[in-house]
Amino acid sequence: MVAAAVGRRPTGPNRGPPGRRTREQEEMQFLGLFDIYLEAYKVIYKWRKIFSQITLSLILPMCFIFLAHMEVYHLFFSDLKHSEFQLLHTHTGTAKYNKISDHIDSELTSLWIFIIVYFTLLIVFSLLSTSAVVYTIACIYTSREVGFMKVMSVVPKVWKRVMVTFLCAFLCFFIYNVVSFFALVIWFVWAFNMQGENDGLVRFVVVIMGIVYVVGSVYLSVIWHLASVITVLEDSYGVKAMLKSKDLLKGKMRIALIFFFKFNVSLGVLNFVFKKFVVHGNHHMHLGMLYRVGVGLLCLLLLFKLMLLGLVIQTIIYFVCKSYHHENIDKSALSDHLEVYLGEYEPLKSKDVQMEGYEV
Repeated sequence: MVAAAVGRRPTGPNRGPPGRRTREQEEMQFLGLFDIYLEAYKVIYKWRKIFSQITLSLILPMCFIFLAHMEVYHLFFSDLKHSEFQLLHTHTGTAKYNKISDHIDSELTSLWIFIIVYFTLLIVFSLLSTSAVVYTIACIYTSREVGFMKVMSVVPKVWKRVMVTFLCAFLCFFIYNVVSFFALVIWFVWAFNMQGENDGLVRFVVVIMGIVYVVGSVYLSVIWHLASVITVLEDSYGVKAMLKSKDLLKGKMRIALIFFFKFNVSLGVLNFVFKKFVVHGNHHMHLGMLYRVGVGLLCLLLLFKLMLLGLVIQTIIYFVCKSYHHENIDKSALSDHLEVYLGEYEPLKSKDVQMEGYEV
C-alpha cells in the first residue's frame, strides 16, 4: 500500500509493514489509468476504516442531498404544473383565481429557497469531502499517523482555501458557458439568414460545437479538481492553483480527461436510473414502492462509492503528474506541514513539494 520513503525507511509506530517493495518516484510517471485505478482501490481497502468514517460523515450526506433534491424538485414542479393548469381554467379576477395565483407565488418562493439551500449544502459537503480525502492521502503518503478526529480538525482550515479555488473555477465555467451560448446564438442567426440553405452543414456544425463544448467542460473540470488537490498540499489557491493545475497536467492530460469523462458518464447513468425508476417511478405502477426504495438505496450506495473513488484517484493523479514533471515531493517537509493542524494551517511552498518515492 501507499506509504512514505523520505530518503530512508520510516521508523517507529508509523513504519509500514516489512517486506513491501519500494517503487521509486520516477516510476510513477509511467502509471497508466488501470494502474491508477488499482492503486486507488488498494489505498481505500488498506485504510478502509478512516475512509469509511469520512464517507459516513461527509460523502454519504453529500450523495443523499444530491439524490434527494431530484425527488423534492419533482414534487415542487408537479405541484406548480397542477396549479398553473388550474389557473388557466379559472376566470381572471375571481377569488379562486387570486388564491391559486398566490399559491403559485408561494411555491415559486419556496422552490428558490430550496434550490439555494440545496446548492449551498452540496458545495459545502463537496469541498469538505475533497479536503478530508486529500489530506488523508497526504498523511498516508508521509506515513503520518492519521485519525478521523485529526482529519476533521484540519479540514475546516483547509476548506477556506478550497472554497476560493472553487469560486475561481465557478467563474471560469460561467464565462465559458456565456461564450458558448453566444457562439451558438450567432451560428443560429447566421443559419436563419441562409433561409434553409445548407441544412446539412448547419446540423454538422451544431454537432461539432456540441462535442467541443463537452470536451471543454471536461477539460475545465479536470483543471478544477486537480487545482483543489494543489490548494490543499501547496501554497497556491484560487487562480494561481488553476494555472498550476493547467501546467501540471501537461503530458498527463489524456489520462485525466479519460478518467473524468468516465466519471461523469457514470454519474450521468446513476442520475438517469434514479430519475427514471425512483423520481418518476410512480408512472410505472407495477414496480411498487418497495422496488423504488430498493433502486434508490442501490443508487445511493453506488454514488458514494463512485465519489470516494473519484476523490482518491484525483489525488493520485496529482502525484503522478508531479512525477512526470520530475517535481519530487520532499515528504519530510510535507509531513511537517501536515502536522501543523492545531494552529493555523500552513500549506506547502511549491519549492517544498518534492517526493522521493512511496511503498507499495
